[in-house]
Amino acid sequence: MNSSLTPVSMDSASVWDDMDRAMGQMFIMGFDGTEVTPQIQSLIENHHLGTILLTAKNLKSAEQTTKLVLDLQTIAHNAGHPVPLAIGLDQENGGVNSLFDEAYIRQFPSAMGVAATGSTEMAYEIAKATGEELSAVGINWMMGPCLDVLTNVKNQPLGVRSMGDDPEEVSKFGVAFMKGYKDAGLATCGKHFPSYGNLEFLGSSLDVPIITDSLEQLSLSALVPFRNAISHGVDGMMVGGCAMSSAGVNVMHACLSEQVVDMLLRDDLGFDGVVMSECLEMEALSQNIGVGGGTVMAVNAGCDLVLLCRLFSVQQEAIKYLKLGYEDGVISAERIRKSLKRVLDLKATCTTWEKALNPKGVPSLSKLQPSHKRLSSEAYNASITVVRDKDRLLPLSNVLDSEEEILLLTPLVKPLPASALSKALAGGSVMSPGSSTSWGKSMSLMSGENVFRELGRTIARKRQGRVLHTSYTAHGVRPFHENLANRASAIVVVTADANQNLYQNGFTKHVSMICKSQLTRGGERREKPMVVVSVSSPYDFALDTSIGTYICTYDFTETAQKTLVEVLFGDLSPTGALPGTVSQSQRYHHSKQHWLVESFDEERDAKALDDLLQTIEQDAPVNERSELFGCSSKTFLLHNPGVEEAHYVVRNSSTQSLLGFCCTYLFKSTATGVIGAILVDPDRRKLSIGHSLHTRAIRNLLQRGGVKRFQLGSRLPGVFLGIPTNNHVERKRLRRWFASIGWNTALSRPVCSMILKDLSTWSAPEKISRSMQHAEVEFDLVRGRQYADSIIEHIKSSTRQGVMEVYELALADQSSCGVIRAKRPNDGRVLGSVVLCSPGASWAEALPALKDTNDVTWAISSPVISPSVGEYSTLLQGLILLGIRQVKQQQADAVLLDCVDGDGHFDSLSAMGFSVLHNFEEVSCDAESMSVSG
Repeated sequence: MNSSLTPVSMDSASVWDDMDRAMGQMFIMGFDGTEVTPQIQSLIENHHLGTILLTAKNLKSAEQTTKLVLDLQTIAHNAGHPVPLAIGLDQENGGVNSLFDEAYIRQFPSAMGVAATGSTEMAYEIAKATGEELSAVGINWMMGPCLDVLTNVKNQPLGVRSMGDDPEEVSKFGVAFMKGYKDAGLATCGKHFPSYGNLEFLGSSLDVPIITDSLEQLSLSALVPFRNAISHGVDGMMVGGCAMSSAGVNVMHACLSEQVVDMLLRDDLGFDGVVMSECLEMEALSQNIGVGGGTVMAVNAGCDLVLLCRLFSVQQEAIKYLKLGYEDGVISAERIRKSLKRVLDLKATCTTWEKALNPKGVPSLSKLQPSHKRLSSEAYNASITVVRDKDRLLPLSNVLDSEEEILLLTPLVKPLPASALSKALAGGSVMSPGSSTSWGKSMSLMSGENVFRELGRTIARKRQGRVLHTSYTAHGVRPFHENLANRASAIVVVTADANQNLYQNGFTKHVSMICKSQLTRGGERREKPMVVVSVSSPYDFALDTSIGTYICTYDFTETAQKTLVEVLFGDLSPTGALPGTVSQSQRYHHSKQHWLVESFDEERDAKALDDLLQTIEQDAPVNERSELFGCSSKTFLLHNPGVEEAHYVVRNSSTQSLLGFCCTYLFKSTATGVIGAILVDPDRRKLSIGHSLHTRAIRNLLQRGGVKRFQLGSRLPGVFLGIPTNNHVERKRLRRWFASIGWNTALSRPVCSMILKDLSTWSAPEKISRSMQHAEVEFDLVRGRQYADSIIEHIKSSTRQGVMEVYELALADQSSCGVIRAKRPNDGRVLGSVVLCSPGASWAEALPALKDTNDVTWAISSPVISPSVGEYSTLLQGLILLGIRQVKQQQADAVLLDCVDGDGHFDSLSAMGFSVLHNFEEVSCDAESMSVSG
């Protein structure tokens, strides 16, 4: 085998004839410790390692970082490296900073926080300032920007590291960040190709997150920022370790796939810079493939740099296998030559030996600090966002007397890796003197309490000490929380990624109930002021308009918390806006074709509507179950005294046929205006019929008055619970269409219907049956209106549209319906409930899925669990288990769950044997944010 490479023209080209030296440039490695270790020194000296990734575990201060980086470069220089090391760092700002130094390194908002300012000019200035600080300590490669489009805003670990859900907006801010880093002298690295913005997680650490979007879908959305970054000269690209599974692509790890790296990234998108793999030490990858095999696969896929973060033994294994791959002919000399040239070209843009051996250090940082401090303050001031303030509680000084107390409730969260608190923890200086009895907890718990301690102290300084501050956990609202809530005159609840930490959502809703149930001394109801603050993902309560005052800070750094206090007490008028499609006016210039929209006339239009339903159902793709199966014109007509309904048609007056139909409902119990369906003849689509129907529907609902919230999708009738999502291509089209006419589709809530078949052979999972035997609740089945009082009082805790009406219908039809209750034994209080509905019920017509099989199917509908219940899933399973047993006794063949929240209950119901019938995305918004487009 030929052991030499074609020379690459950088410095002394002949030196690269040494194969070991050439392959050393193809790794990026990390290490533990704040000083040079024997292991990293060996990698540089003996294995010619060319690139190093530093993280928070390596860095204590600006001065120490400068020394560490210089030591590493000096070792490389003395070892005869022809070019300096590339030394990379994650410094995305917000909660993702590796280097912290209160004196010399400025804190700036997270990527989403910067996007909330709406200013790409500020994004550029922040990136340039960050780059100047990193360059001063010797860093030459910025691991950013993060170019992921958050197409699924819920349950995604990226959160505020993304700039939002709009591809064009992410592109603009991504390019601005990139230019700022480059102008500061750093190389750049876009990530995480092809996108971490819509991953599906299976649960186990050995399960790889999966991208299920097709290449066509990715091209229309997720790949847009990467494509634009490439056109603007991004230096490197990090390819993720996620799996991809869709039509035309089936990949276990993207960074090991030639289809992703060489074909998609290089050939299709035209990228010829440095491609870096995900860390091959990630558990799923190392267990599934092995680091050695993964290294060979990554290089053959087209990766120029293989990332190995910390373990010396694993790093040695990777080097060994790369050499073996070359010696065995699995990796060609041409492949190594191309990667070497790309790495050397990148280094030429960001470093020289003169620069690497003479870092500017602390003196340069001192000169930068005054302007960077001003920029940090301006950025935080411009990013913090008041999403809602319905009752005008802000500033709190306007609604509180000077002697009244504020209750601050904060969750337990881990300190940011690069923060004053984490440094204090590392130094063992957190515990207060004389507090031994109160600190008998784990260090992680204690540190979690300390994250928001300074927030409490800052508020206390504003309120002359009149602040009550305590934390909350997954144990929910405890008696001491209730006592403090009753004592305080206003409450501030902080959440941090409540969509992933569901206990925070339940806790906040419970506190909200307490605030709304307050009484004056005279016995009159008076709602206590409550402010909810999201300090991470802004989407925690963006959908939930029952939270009247809602603020987003986008990170919980010390700087963000200080800015929050200024907003709470009127020292700062916030100007930030939720980024992405949420903040856009979403006006859409439709064609000039406007159709005559008439009110639906049952006598005239019922037959034509049945024909339209059949036409649309038959147009569904082969082997795809239509949501309209079992529907008739009667399905959409509720004739319910608690619901005002108005339906509209576009029709051919000559043939009496319907070209389009739209049904709307105003649910009085929740003041929710609902669009239940917009149906258009498949041969008449793209002619603005749907737009004309939508305009008339929204205008009518707005004119009725009393509407507080609008919603796409309805559980009553239960045809479309939201935007249908079974077909990914159609889902994308519908989301874009509804976004274009004013709906915030980025804030959708996943819902679905589920079915359990073959009841005759079904048996309850043993684990669930055992948990029911130890449940501290009593269950019963009741029928008839004599039980209405306790049940109606219980379901008032639910603000979901249609729930109250379903229970009213069930209680009124005792021959065909029933309600299963879960009660607290000591006082009989109802903690949970579900409705049972037989196919012969008076309102079964509104549940067409009951006809979706040839079997006798009953429905279990509208579960309501009290917010005070800690074990939500366990109680839900218990109610449904008893429901299944009841309908089995009625000789039913199948059970339908007509509406299931997809956020956290899917797995617990799948474990019982249920499978998904239809998937939807429910979309809602405040009435004041909805307008009629042209």
